[in-house]
Amino acid sequence: RLVWGVTDFDEAAVMPYAIDLVRLAASALLGGDDRKNAPETISSAILRGYGKGLDAPSPVILDRDWADLRADVVVPEERRDKFWKKIDARVIEAAPPRFQKVLADAMPEPGLAFDTARRVAGTGSLGRPRWIGVGQWRGGMIVREAKALLTSGWELARGNAASPIRANDIASGRFRAPDPWYRAAEGIVVRRLSPNNRKIEADKRGAFLLTPQMHETMGFELANIHLGTDGVRDALRDGVASRKTGWLASHAAVSAEAVRSEYKQFRKS
Repeated sequence: RLVWGVTDFDEAAVMPYAIDLVRLAASALLGGDDRKNAPETISSAILRGYGKGLDAPSPVILDRDWADLRADVVVPEERRDKFWKKIDARVIEAAPPRFQKVLADAMPEPGLAFDTARRVAGTGSLGRPRWIGVGQWRGGMIVREAKALLTSGWELARGNAASPIRANDIASGRFRAPDPWYRAAEGIVVRRLSPNNRKIEADKRGAFLLTPQMHETMGFELANIHLGTDGVRDALRDGVASRKTGWLASHAAVSAEAVRSEYKQFRKS
């Protein structure tokens, strides 16, 4: 099944639910055109989806109920070709033993031969060790990625460096469709890579990510994640209902502006 949803749980921790909503709305502001995506429009769509998710949580499966989204996320042939060309261009290098072990454990059969190479992707995890294992299995190439995990910055800021990494807990929550190849253990997260197993980038083709429909769907997915903790539905509903009108829009705008300001300082340094 083709499943859409959050894939990156590196910063998983126990924190106030509203932080996820503010971060999502701020990200939408930073990724789009403020003239077309006002804080109020974005926030209304996110909260609408979040409310629907709290009422009727379910994984976002693209084959039937979410078929309209499938057309936007299906991988065109040129992107498939680009993915495999990048894998073919890898520079083979022996990964450290602990990465070798987790990659071997992630293969579909014990003892399957594979080579390893370094991988650089995205911007959020730069500086962390990231390796891929590439092998042949029953007529086709398979790729697994292993990336080092760190304790959430939320915990570190509170002096809780020994807090457990909760990536597995959230990724396999009861209202999500878990990836059978995803696992996090001993400070490393491993997952399958393929043209279909990927992050959707907000490039020209990803303009649909900045639409009210997608903002609503993202809010819905946040509810799926938050309800993975038992007994919180009523508290979440009450929490949203108790907040003043416009709270999310105002907090998202402040957060987005803080990021812009920090980025300007970074560019000058």
